[in-house]
Amino acid sequence: MLLTQLQTYRMSRIDPAGEMRFVDLPTEKAMPSAIAAGPDGALWFTLNQGNAIGRVTVDGEVRVHPLPTEAAAPVGICAGPDRAMWFVEIGAGQVGRIDGAGAVTEYPLPDRAARPHAIVAGPDGALWFTEWGTGKLGRITIDGTIEEYPLAGAEPHGLTVGPDGRIWVAMESGALVPAER
Repeated sequence: MLLTQLQTYRMSRIDPAGEMRFVDLPTEKAMPSAIAAGPDGALWFTLNQGNAIGRVTVDGEVRVHPLPTEAAAPVGICAGPDRAMWFVEIGAGQVGRIDGAGAVTEYPLPDRAARPHAIVAGPDGALWFTEWGTGKLGRITIDGTIEEYPLAGAEPHGLTVGPDGRIWVAMESGALVPAER
């Protein structure tokens, strides 16, 4: 298991016996935020203050891919249905996609102040993300088409796909809100 350590600027690997080893990052004070398994067998992670997406293999080899937009501040990341990794840029108001070769594509949101926070692959073949700053749920297809849906409440943070196939959003108030299209 690998986990990010936001304030220590590194990651930790915990083996099956419970022993912890550290993975140092080549980017100082990058603040690794979210981490997700990729279709290539590696783990991909966001470097919030490092303005980059990282990739670490099971052998501990780390590669960092800088983002083209300054101060993008990536947060959430997930594997998409197209074998690429998708992430959100809370500082730039964009959704990003990085392929296995490290090529980055960015999709600006209609409201660049939306502050996207988390992202998941939905059962419909699209990616769903929270817009913390606008109180909306966003949906982006793999060709870059974006739709937005209002949510009841304020400041949506995390989200997941439930066993019923619905998207569920965790609001800052502590409520769980199902997505309504």
